[in-house]
Amino acid sequence: MGIKSTLIKPFAKYTAAKIKKAANNPITCQQTIFKQLISEATATKFGKDHQFQQIKSYEHFKKQVPIRDYEELRAYFDEAKEGGTNILWPGRPTYFAKTSGTTSGVKYIPLTKQSVPNHFGSARNMVFNYMAQTGQTKFMDGKMIFLSGSPKLTKTNGVLTGRLSGISNHMIPNWLKANQMPGYETNCIEDWETKLDKIVEETVKENMTMISGIPPWVQMYYERLLDYTGKKTVLEVFPNFSLFVYGGVNYAPYQAKLEALVGGKIDSLETYPASEGFIAFQDDINDPTLLLNINSGIFFEFVPVAEIFDEQPTRLSLAEVDVGVNYVLIINSNAGLWGYNIGDTVRFTSVHPYRLVVTGRVKHYISAFGEHVIGKEVEEALLSVANEQNVSIIEFTVAPQINPPEGELPYHQWLVEFDTPPNDLNDFSTKVDKEMVKQNIYYKDLVDGNILQPLKIVPLSANTFRKYMKSQGKLGGQNKVPRLSNDRKIAELLLSY
Repeated sequence: MGIKSTLIKPFAKYTAAKIKKAANNPITCQQTIFKQLISEATATKFGKDHQFQQIKSYEHFKKQVPIRDYEELRAYFDEAKEGGTNILWPGRPTYFAKTSGTTSGVKYIPLTKQSVPNHFGSARNMVFNYMAQTGQTKFMDGKMIFLSGSPKLTKTNGVLTGRLSGISNHMIPNWLKANQMPGYETNCIEDWETKLDKIVEETVKENMTMISGIPPWVQMYYERLLDYTGKKTVLEVFPNFSLFVYGGVNYAPYQAKLEALVGGKIDSLETYPASEGFIAFQDDINDPTLLLNINSGIFFEFVPVAEIFDEQPTRLSLAEVDVGVNYVLIINSNAGLWGYNIGDTVRFTSVHPYRLVVTGRVKHYISAFGEHVIGKEVEEALLSVANEQNVSIIEFTVAPQINPPEGELPYHQWLVEFDTPPNDLNDFSTKVDKEMVKQNIYYKDLVDGNILQPLKIVPLSANTFRKYMKSQGKLGGQNKVPRLSNDRKIAELLLSY
């Protein structure tokens, strides 16, 4: 056992104990954070505009601070971006995480001195917790791949600016940098395919023990690695590879393919990071759900999905949520985000402790006929049938076909790139539709009422999704394909291939 894995053990145990203590006192943690946030931001422009000095309770806070997204808060973000001080949080941001929005164009999400530990510290704590839980520490002595965006940063009126994954590269402590791969120059390569080839060249002869990244891009790395070496599995190339850390998309559609490429089952940990904050992480290797990060500078609110577009939706604190309900996630944080709708939907699986699954995006849904189909429903319907029939799927997306050219009834069109296709596509489609009927009662009513006909699956040729992502300038990094669209823009582009 190496020196790092030995020295880290007591820190890992200490961190795991802190996580457990917070998980056992979630409401106290959230109340403490709420008071701290209000107190520290009272003298900011936002605090003065919303009379923070008068806020004494969460009920009062809800009256003073409405729920808003980036576009609705743009005036504050722009003022901070243009050099303003004490706008959303005391002082100036330490970083701007630059990200693309569907309606807001490029977004500049502030990271402050107080909020930076939420990002890197939470990821570190998750790994330390895993080590304490399992006793597995040897991977700390090997090399670790962090597949991320470029760490090259620019300045926006004096504030360092870049992609969150690139910023995170600058948060890696010196004692861990010797383990990090790829090198800085390789990481700065913007073209994903060129970068991937270089990563393979750099890592192929190293003792890789941990790999981290978004599943579809990790899959590309595995495939390039095996093509380069002529080996059949990743474990033949990296026999000590033992931990996979991922986030950004649902792992389930990729799991079978990734495990086949690896050549065996290894431990995996899921994270739920966003530019706005590190929301949750897997704290139990035997439980795939995610522990809400309740003690890291974020005060959480939740709105039932059905009410999010209402003028005055119900807003709930953590103490008020129920298991099994789909909520839109709202955050208030020491990055200066207030009543901020990040656009994600979640469902709690437990409240002792507070564990959840991500169910989709508010804007990624289909409700052309009032069905409000969400991402979790299509993923579970498709994967249940795929697993039953030993079908392997690379990627998929779903869009409504409102006016079929044949004059038939409308339907949901599923565009699927198969790795191992079904023997009978019609039978496969029928069974997926039956699962969708079980998942969503509104969809069932529309099909039963002959408003919609059953879904139709269109198989796509190999590498269609990669070609699409490349055409959009979104190949690699932290980019992902929307699983659901309420229009046909993505569908038509995919079909053009």
